[in-house]
Amino acid sequence: MTATETKRALASAITAARAAGKMMRDNLRSVKKINEATQHDIKLELDVRCQKRIERELRRTFPKIPILGEEGILGDPEASVRWVVDPIDGTVNFSYGIPHACVSIALQRQVSGSTKRAAKLETRNPKPVTTLCESVVGVVYDPFTDELWTAIRGQRARLNGQIIRVSQRKKLNEAIVALGFAKQRSTMNKMLPTLNDLIHRVRKIRIMGAAALSLVYVATGRMDAYLEYGLRLWDIAAGGLIVECAGGQFRQQAVDGEYAYEILASNRWLAGALEQAGR
Repeated sequence: MTATETKRALASAITAARAAGKMMRDNLRSVKKINEATQHDIKLELDVRCQKRIERELRRTFPKIPILGEEGILGDPEASVRWVVDPIDGTVNFSYGIPHACVSIALQRQVSGSTKRAAKLETRNPKPVTTLCESVVGVVYDPFTDELWTAIRGQRARLNGQIIRVSQRKKLNEAIVALGFAKQRSTMNKMLPTLNDLIHRVRKIRIMGAAALSLVYVATGRMDAYLEYGLRLWDIAAGGLIVECAGGQFRQQAVDGEYAYEILASNRWLAGALEQAGR
């Protein structure tokens, strides 16, 4: 995409995120219609409506770009360019009336399989994904604080238009580290040793329940790092780019499951120590 098209894509994603965010804000205190519920996850009818609203806004400007979303796919998700959408990240929080949830939208482009970056993204999924992509536009919107994080690859990340940077803390015992436990028993069991290891070594652990917000909190310097196993691509596609554009480090490794990853986002200074946590 050209620079002009990328700017248009950012503007389109912002419009879509704000539209879906308004729906979330208007329905926070309402009775939620649950489409599906498991022990550790909830799917709402509003998730679907928010994604449909996002799709309409994105396709108004870019009618041919496929959309890979948590609530469905439009077009070929392995195309050279695609949108990646999480209409409500933090659905369990939202369904319980906890105002800590957001909209996450990324635009990704295909990268060559021979590049170093592509090698890092190589998947081990049982269902192979042959297209290797990187995010070039990222938008995360928290409708309850009216905070909008944006990034274009190669440029500085911003919060409500102001440049943001990761923290400069270098000591693990001064760090606030976010963790997540995803939905599966296997991911929870894998995270427990990490929790037990870090809880006595960092200043505080935070488990906040919205992956994209934890990522942009790292980008903003509010937290110093975030680790989780078993996240989906739509949880991390926008926030990971925002971390990188804020001077941080974002590492993702494919794990079993479709579009599933383990991730480590940090301010760079703490990455080495955190990679060994729980091992």
